[in-house]
Amino acid sequence: MIKFLDLYKINERFRKEIDEAVKRVLDGGWYVLGKENDVFCGSFAKYCGTKYAIGVANGMDALNLIIKGYGWSAGDEIIVPANTYIASILAISENGCVPVLVEPDLSTYNINPDLIEEKITSRTRAIMVVHLYGQAVQMERIWQLAQKYSLKIIEDAAQAHGAMYGGRIAGNLGDAAGFSFYPGKNLGCLGDGGAITTNDDELSRKIKALHNYGSHVKYQNLYKGFNSRLDEIQAAILNVKLRHLNSDNRRRQEIAKYYLENIKNESVTQPQIYNEIAHVWHLFVVRVREREKFRNYMMKSGVETMIHYPVPPHKQPAYAEWNHLSFPITEKIHDEVVSLPISPILMQSEIDKIVELVNGYR
Repeated sequence: MIKFLDLYKINERFRKEIDEAVKRVLDGGWYVLGKENDVFCGSFAKYCGTKYAIGVANGMDALNLIIKGYGWSAGDEIIVPANTYIASILAISENGCVPVLVEPDLSTYNINPDLIEEKITSRTRAIMVVHLYGQAVQMERIWQLAQKYSLKIIEDAAQAHGAMYGGRIAGNLGDAAGFSFYPGKNLGCLGDGGAITTNDDELSRKIKALHNYGSHVKYQNLYKGFNSRLDEIQAAILNVKLRHLNSDNRRRQEIAKYYLENIKNESVTQPQIYNEIAHVWHLFVVRVREREKFRNYMMKSGVETMIHYPVPPHKQPAYAEWNHLSFPITEKIHDEVVSLPISPILMQSEIDKIVELVNGYR
């Protein structure tokens, strides 16, 4: 069986380095907000090209803290793609803000910049771009709109570690960005983890308090904050894996290129890219009309696939007030998408088998 994602094999490559990193934390006796966190945040900020990186507990907390840090009022609006994972939208709702859904571009699956301006109102405060599946959003039009209407740009970069646009890396394409280090991400730890990147001095200062009970100094609480901190063991593991991120991304790009060049089946719609370095292929997502038939065929032939994501946010019970809304492009995507294996540990024989099976599907 070719697993969709074999986390054991992915991390086993770095076993010696990870063991040494964990031992260093254990021997040091300091487990929260210590040296490993400082080193990782400094290294990750440098990697993204930002002044600041702040380690937090997970990717959704990262988005939540960014919105909280800006201090917007209940009822303020944040534009967000309709086909994102629900965490992007939950972070908006958590702060009392209103998510305003915009359809994606069917060719890239990212938010359609041409549909944003019509959704901007006097209550709009930000545009949240989601670099879905690992492809950086084409930002030029969004930068123009943000400047025209004095809006902030928040990046949901949970799937896009290392993706580039215009010579800049995801995490440095807006005013602030939220990252996830969930184990399956391109840069994943061995549990939950996340980070915020920004060049905004005041926002960074505020978030550094908010994620630590609202405090810069112990027992002195400036804000009604949270407990959302990247622990030392996960930071130490991320320090190891960050060194290998670029090579892993290159391998993902090689596999994706092979798929794109060799999958020849009109029943399977392949993803489209506008620039090879813009996509780091967290997921390789195809579209198939009879999705379950295709998945059953692949599974019976020894290949595991996944669906990212089967139900769009506006059709979820959590947002029952939206269930009557129609977003046909979003719904088409969620009805048809299938993710093929694309982890950096895939062997060429496995890749060839996947291509052969996809081409043989009828």
